[in-house]
Amino acid sequence: MNSVLVERTLSTGQTVQIVQGDITVDEVDAIVNAANEQLQHGGGVAWAISKRGGATVQKESDDWVRKHGPVPHSHPAWTLGGLLPAKYIIHAVGPVWGDGDEDKKLSDAVTGSLRVADELKCKSISMPAISTGIFGFPKDRAAKIIFSAIETYFTEVKNSTLQTVRLVLFDDATIKVFLDIWNSTKSS
Repeated sequence: MNSVLVERTLSTGQTVQIVQGDITVDEVDAIVNAANEQLQHGGGVAWAISKRGGATVQKESDDWVRKHGPVPHSHPAWTLGGLLPAKYIIHAVGPVWGDGDEDKKLSDAVTGSLRVADELKCKSISMPAISTGIFGFPKDRAAKIIFSAIETYFTEVKNSTLQTVRLVLFDDATIKVFLDIWNSTKSS
């Protein structure tokens, strides 16, 4: 069972939550998959989402890459949710730590995910700590960038359909870092 640890309402009206749990069972309109540019869901969050979502998730992902090519950081792909409670999966490509320009790439992945959710007319979205697992992005740095990208997006996009953004975190170490950063920042 996923549980909300903290939540904050932004000055723009959206609610941002930090949730402890499993993103694959979150009942939201869309979940974000921390993907690679070829949408091969072989490890980490991507593997868990693909496994729980069923074979259709990988099939639709393969079809997307065949049609559109590799997925860039700033323009996530999306598929239907398959067997997941979420209607959509937004496949955001986060940066691999050490590849260069990681901060901008992570910010672009978060912003792109929110933009795609708006294009799909979603009211709620859940995302993991993109790039902080096997891609090696430092958790504290990622938390600051993710929080900032969310606030900036809603400040700039006045007609967003999104009402709730949930950061669904699985392990205690990530939760602790994200809560520490959350508590040290002021909401706009």
